[in-house]
Amino acid sequence: MVVGAYRDFFAATAAAAGALTGLLFVALSVTGRRGLVAGPAVFQQVRAAAALLAFTNALAVSLFALVPNTNAGYPALVMGVVGILFSAAGLRSILSSGSPLRERWRQYVLITFLLAIFGTELVAGIIVAASSDASAALQVIGYALVTSVLVGIARAWEIVGDRDTGVVASLAVLTGHPSPYSPPAATPQSGGGEPEPDAAPAAAPPD
Repeated sequence: MVVGAYRDFFAATAAAAGALTGLLFVALSVTGRRGLVAGPAVFQQVRAAAALLAFTNALAVSLFALVPNTNAGYPALVMGVVGILFSAAGLRSILSSGSPLRERWRQYVLITFLLAIFGTELVAGIIVAASSDASAALQVIGYALVTSVLVGIARAWEIVGDRDTGVVASLAVLTGHPSPYSPPAATPQSGGGEPEPDAAPAAAPPD
């Protein structure tokens, strides 16, 4: 059972994660499945599920930690295992998509972040479960939950936002280059279109 400052921290984290989860559902219901992730639909699905899992992780661990006589290490341990399994499943889906490496590497970055968060949470959860007095490990769980919320916010904005706000995409825009992750522009269909404006007018028939 957490007391003192940690209890206030977990209460604040649970409130924030719960509110963000509700906003994510509302945003997805309003915008549908429109997203900015280039590549196959599986990329969109993985990132949407990652946002939901990140918020659920912070919410579940914080709420269970607030239950009287509950060791905070056990929910952290369970969610760590769930997160690692999700990361492995997401990696398998990305590898089987058959997309070029240029489109896949951003998904690899997301999977790396998830593995780091849930791996750290799993190890710290084991330590806290073995000894409830391990304040350093409990602090690490807190850091993992905060990072999880931040990752969830970034992924949610990518899904429902109006533009890609990633570092690489932002640098490309600032330097006057198109974003390397923007979907390819639609090409005009051949035939049936209006004549090109630069086309020379047909010569008049001789009298």
